Amino acid sequence: MATRSKSKRYSAFALLRHGLRPSQDWPRAWREHDLRDRYDVVIIGGGVHGLACAYYLAANHGITNVAVLDKGYLGGGGSGRNTAILRSNYLTPEGVRFYDRSMELYRNLAAELNYNVMFSRRGHLTLAHNDSSRRTMHWRAEVNKLQGVDSSVIDPDEIKKLVPYLDTSPHTRYPIMGALYHPPGGIIRHDAVNWGYARAADALGVHLHQRTEVTGIDVQGGRVAKVRTTRGDIATGAVLNATAGWSSLISDMAGVRMPVTTSPLQAAVTEPVRPFLHSVVVSGTLHVYVSQTDRGELVFGASVDPFTSYSMRGSLDFVEGLAGHVLELMPALSKMRLLRQWAGLCDMTPDYSPIMGPTPVDGFYVDVGWGTYGFKAGPVSGETMAETIATGRPAELIGSFGLDRFERGELVGEKGAAAVGH
Repeated sequence: MATRSKSKRYSAFALLRHGLRPSQDWPRAWREHDLRDRYDVVIIGGGVHGLACAYYLAANHGITNVAVLDKGYLGGGGSGRNTAILRSNYLTPEGVRFYDRSMELYRNLAAELNYNVMFSRRGHLTLAHNDSSRRTMHWRAEVNKLQGVDSSVIDPDEIKKLVPYLDTSPHTRYPIMGALYHPPGGIIRHDAVNWGYARAADALGVHLHQRTEVTGIDVQGGRVAKVRTTRGDIATGAVLNATAGWSSLISDMAGVRMPVTTSPLQAAVTEPVRPFLHSVVVSGTLHVYVSQTDRGELVFGASVDPFTSYSMRGSLDFVEGLAGHVLELMPALSKMRLLRQWAGLCDMTPDYSPIMGPTPVDGFYVDVGWGTYGFKAGPVSGETMAETIATGRPAELIGSFGLDRFERGELVGEKGAAAVGH
């Protein structure tokens, strides 16, 4: 016992000593570079989509003369403001296949990047509070099964076993009549994903430029020619717009109109408590979702604010509505304290599906329109957009998500699985 105690003291002091080392002794995760006057590919947006695309361009296609530009810091936009819930139980076959590939990449991402992204498989529950919702859950479950995705509809007794703190009694205002259960769903550490992709892309030769705002995109003869920034101009033949809530503004610079509106999405977190919630719980009827982090905090969210705006300020109205709906599901949480709230920007499309691939401007690509569910798609979006840029042809998985689908009227309606389906 004495030896073990001595070992523990030594480990504690070693950890403390390591933590107090001067910061300049720590190696940088990625480097800073001077801005070149030409890159083969310029990616606008340093979130998970832009970083993943840069990594897969280098790793899968050998294209390393790539610049990632962000007006702030890497992962500081929607990729750092989301609730990092992962799932693939969508409504359309196209969506299910797409997000299931992302889940596959996420499960192996720590080994791929040699970076602990803290993936935690929890199981995902989408609650049904009426007959109509339960019918939709059965529909989604069958679509999922046809695509080889593990989803099923379970009854209140099974729900209670998974989440004992849920009020599954029939006497509540919104009784729980069942749920779509998706065992592969879970959570991940969003910062770790961003940092892992950034470090891996940098190691392959990609240039990551923070505090570099794009001010214009020059188009000559129907083709991208130059990107103008606050640090100088960049000549390039390929530009990817991966800027989420700001995507319509960037596309306007290239003369490409996007059917996208931007709205705030708010979230909040409680004080940390002992882990008790081992599943992700979502209620589309109550417009709320909740999960518990590895640190013990409860993370709550709702649907997007009912207005378009670029504001990222929290509101009292959101907190009041959120608290009321959470307590209808789990009354035992009434004593927990809310610590903070935040907001991010969501780029919403008419059919709640993304817009991916080429545009009428040659060399100008988009990876936008992600609404409230972009982080789930980070790896697969990066992989498929890298393939699209490298080959000049839309990758098979994103064939249904092209901008021209709105002209053809071939929408990919995911509202039933994406509106609050976190």
